[in-house]
Amino acid sequence: MEWLDILWWQALLLLATGLVAGFVDTLAGGGGLLTLPVLLSICPDPKVALGTNKLQAAFGSTSATLHFARAGALDVRDVFRACLLAFLGSLSGTLIVQFIDSQQLKKILPFLLLAVALFIWLQPRLGEKDIHPRMSRLKFDLLCAFGIGFYDGLIGPGTGTFLALAFMLGLGFNLARATAHAKALNCASNIASLTIFLCAQKIWIVAGLLMGAGQWAGARLGSHMVVTRGTRFIRPVFLTMVTLVTLKLIWDNWFHFRH
Repeated sequence: MEWLDILWWQALLLLATGLVAGFVDTLAGGGGLLTLPVLLSICPDPKVALGTNKLQAAFGSTSATLHFARAGALDVRDVFRACLLAFLGSLSGTLIVQFIDSQQLKKILPFLLLAVALFIWLQPRLGEKDIHPRMSRLKFDLLCAFGIGFYDGLIGPGTGTFLALAFMLGLGFNLARATAHAKALNCASNIASLTIFLCAQKIWIVAGLLMGAGQWAGARLGSHMVVTRGTRFIRPVFLTMVTLVTLKLIWDNWFHFRH
């Protein structure tokens, strides 16, 4: 596709959507709720829309990761192994999904996310402050980083939520710290999936770059809010986005295709 394939209003829509999605996704995940429907509405090929979505998401997660690192909320060297395993997990999941039908798995996903929302709601002090870790970093990296990375490549929605929860429950991080570290791993898993889509030439580069520019700015703003406002600000946004993602997935996988 060429530059002329995008009208001026489409370019503005992509930029604006990326900006809002980058901000929300950095705080709580769920940015794909905004970006993917927009891309599907202007892109004739669903697979290209999915690949383009990974390109723009990579901009947002990279921007947030860099800002968290510069602000001292994230030590990149400390999460290097976890990021590598998340990358390998996502790469594996993206390759495997080419050969299996993941629709049944997607039908289960909303109930997993609903369980996460209920658990966080019933644990008002969860993520309020750092607590003693329940597992070693090596065990966390092998099980959670690789496993959730694999899930991201295989299915995708809710990855940021699962990563943040894993950091809170597994390593005892507070919500703000968990959000920063989750974004680094999500960045690695996004890049892995993006690599596969690039090799398959299933990306609309121009649309991805336009939305990615918005994502970069939105994610930077969102990461700034995480660092300056902390857990009390993130928690209600986090719960709201988990609920919205859950409702959207229930609609898509249980009702939308029924006649």
